[in-house]
Amino acid sequence: MRVFKFGGASVKDANAVKNVAKVLKATGFSELLIIVSAMGKTTNAFEKIVDSYLDKTIKTKSLIQDVYDYHHKIVEELFESKQHPVFNKINNLFKDIETTLARNKSTQYDFIYDQIVGYGELISTVIVSEYLNDQEFKNEWLDARDFIKTDDAYRDAAVDWEITQQNITKKVNRKGLSVTQGFIGSNKNNFTTTLGREGSDYTAGIFAYCLNAESVSIWKDVPGVLNGDPRVFENTKLLSHVSYEEAIELAFFGASVIHPKTIQPLQRKEIPLYVKSFLNPSGKGTSVKKGQPLDPYMPCYIVKKNQILLSLSSLDFSFIVEDNISEVFKLFHQHHIKVDLIQNSAISFSVCLDDKFNHFEPLLQLLKAKFKVTYNMGVSLFTIRHFTDKAIQSLEKNKDILLKQITRETYQMVAKD
Repeated sequence: MRVFKFGGASVKDANAVKNVAKVLKATGFSELLIIVSAMGKTTNAFEKIVDSYLDKTIKTKSLIQDVYDYHHKIVEELFESKQHPVFNKINNLFKDIETTLARNKSTQYDFIYDQIVGYGELISTVIVSEYLNDQEFKNEWLDARDFIKTDDAYRDAAVDWEITQQNITKKVNRKGLSVTQGFIGSNKNNFTTTLGREGSDYTAGIFAYCLNAESVSIWKDVPGVLNGDPRVFENTKLLSHVSYEEAIELAFFGASVIHPKTIQPLQRKEIPLYVKSFLNPSGKGTSVKKGQPLDPYMPCYIVKKNQILLSLSSLDFSFIVEDNISEVFKLFHQHHIKVDLIQNSAISFSVCLDDKFNHFEPLLQLLKAKFKVTYNMGVSLFTIRHFTDKAIQSLEKNKDILLKQITRETYQMVAKD
């Protein structure tokens, strides 16, 4: 079997959905599982709905209507008959959203987030599946929540691999074409969980691992894995070959083209990953495999924005040692805050943090009780893998640098935006 993953940009409108069919025609569609993300910026729109609902504003219904109108327009452009079953299916999903919000008793943000935001993938896959059926790409629509089982860590759920493996082995038709959702799973009580923002790539890795897939292809709006985000860095170049190890490093440091968790299940079974352009299905793209050297070998640039640079020192000028550091990392873990860079001296300890769940404020109060604390909000973390002096000089130009660090293969710098 092969596994394909189509992201939000690849299904953002009616023409994009039609292009998915063109990709399948060019690549073949037997023994294939397709993972589809929410359409366009739908996840962002659902996040606004959750915020509005929790703030008890009067905008919630109109925000839901906006999302409905966006999808309804796509459906109208794809299906000639207004009697097509897809219209009723989409209407029912939006009724489910309103019912879920009306019945909800929880005030826990992460729980409510997962119950609502996951509808983006459910809606998009219904539309894609129905359109493909109409175009003679006969397929089975699968609810990923029936397959991927997780713990209760809403918004960043961990996969129960044993049960997930059993579900996928028993229920997926390996011979035909199936369509399912990225990003979502469910816990033992069948509440929806999500695998982390941009987690659809990870979903592809999970299904591929459990199916012993021949390969995974991620279809993007770029030619493949580039040596930098073209929206940030100039004159970026395509990387033809990347090893699993290099891909993990790039993803860890924040390369947005591959989700950090995606590579690990593929590496365990040596399943190759291809990153290709849905605008040019015949293009070579990038292959990620075991042991192949980076080709071409060149500096790779990564930036993570909206970071926090936190510095701690002891109140009595004593050393910052292992017991202090272990205590601080325990707090980071409890508050679901990711550490992207570490630097310490005898009496101070600095970290660059990614606070994607907005838990920094309560953490800060705990730290201030035990340490002298200084911090900078909204900074950017720049990374160069396989740096050169020229690459560093170019990156540092006109930057207000707060911290930098160099190891054998990696240069990192924290700078004010």
